[in-house]
Amino acid sequence: MSGENQQVDAFRTPDALPSPTPVPAGPRQPGPASPSRARRLAVPAFYLAGVTAAFAYVGAVDPNEPGHYPVCPLFRLTGVLCPGCGGLRSAHAFAHGDLVTALGANALAVVGYFVFAGFMALWLVRAFRGGPTPRIVLRRRYWWALGALALVFVIVRNLSFGSALAP
Repeated sequence: MSGENQQVDAFRTPDALPSPTPVPAGPRQPGPASPSRARRLAVPAFYLAGVTAAFAYVGAVDPNEPGHYPVCPLFRLTGVLCPGCGGLRSAHAFAHGDLVTALGANALAVVGYFVFAGFMALWLVRAFRGGPTPRIVLRRRYWWALGALALVFVIVRNLSFGSALAP
C-alpha cells in the first residue's frame, strides 16, 4: 500500500517526477525551404509585366482612331454604354499621363487602375519581404455594393444629365 501512495504522490508533485530520458543530439531535420526573393517576386512581376505591356500597346495604338479596336457589342446593338465603354480611350489617356481625359473617358476604369496599382504595390512589397500573398476577401454585401455602384454608373452615364461620364 505504501508503494501505491508513493506512486500517487509522484504524480502529484513535480519534484518527484522522473527526469525524461535525454534525446541524443543528431542532425536536425530541415524544415520546408523558404523560396528565394527572386522566386517570390516572379509571379507579381509577371502580372505587372503583362499589364504594363497591355498599357504600352494601348498607349501606342490610339483607340480614338477607327479601325484599331472592335466596337463594344452592347453599344453597337443597343446604343447603351456599358461600364467598360471608353475603357481603351481611358487607358490610352492614362498611359500618356492625361488624367483628366482618362477620367472623362471612363472614370470607373481610372479608379480600377489605381486600385490595381495599390494591390500590385502591396503584393510586390510583401513578396520582397517574404510575407503572405495579399488576397481580396470581401463579404457578399460589399460585392453587391460594387455591382450596384457599377449599375448606377451605367444608368447615370446613359442619361442626359450624366453626359459628363459618357466617353
